[in-house]
Formats: sequence, structure tokens, C-alpha cells
Amino acid sequence: MLTVNQLLQRKGYNIETIDPNASVFEALQSMADKEIGSLVVMKDKKIVGLFSERDYARNIILKGRTSKETRVKEIMSSQVLVVNPEQTTEECMAIMTEKRIRHLPVMKDNELVGIISIGDLVKAIIEEQQFVIEQLVSYISS
Repeated sequence: MLTVNQLLQRKGYNIETIDPNASVFEALQSMADKEIGSLVVMKDKKIVGLFSERDYARNIILKGRTSKETRVKEIMSSQVLVVNPEQTTEECMAIMTEKRIRHLPVMKDNELVGIISIGDLVKAIIEEQQFVIEQLVSYISS
């Protein structure tokens, strides 16, 4: 079973962050430039929230606000669940499914070391299952 640490070693440790006082427009521009779906909101090297496309859709568009005038801190998700590098991909998938979230920051010794998405987990789980299938087919064929 794959751990978060092993998953991060494969995908990389890139973490994109934004200041809570940045405009939602700046956050969206950053996410578009990097082709990602969320940003970790950091203040004084501490996680204060998570900003995602979902936050934008539900709190800007649907409420008639503007992205240039609204600050990230006004609409971010402020209760952020985190995982540690030793947790398994299955544990993370269970957390995401139960809490209906798509991104989990990874913390080690109170330091942000990475972020994983539901897409990262699905890809890893499919790769694991494909490997098992190939091994079974090889065993059956021999």
C-alpha cells in the first residue's frame, strides 16, 4: 500500500500558496497559470485556509461578488484537514470521500511539505491495481 510520502516522491513536492489578503482574481490567475485547482493560504508560515475553484464558484459567482474586490480570506475554506507523510493513499481517499474535499495538505513536524489531490490518489490507486492485475495475469499464464 502506497504512503503519502511515496506518492509525493513520485509527483513532486510543489506547493502553491497565496496570502489571505490577495484578491480572488490573483488566486484564480495563479491557479490558471499553474493549471491547478487549489492554493494553500498561508500567513506567517502557517496554514490559515485552502482556496479552491469550488470556493470561487460557490462564493463569488453564485453570490454576485467580484473576484477583483474580494479577498481570498473572505471566501477560503478555513477549516483545513491535513495528513502526514506516513498515511496511506487509502486513508486519504477515505478522508476525502467522507469530508467531500478534493485536496489535502501534507504536514510533517508542523511544516507544510506537500499537497495531494483526489486526482493524485485516483491515479496512484489505479497504478497499484494495474500492477496487481499484471502480476495475476503473469502468474495465471505461466
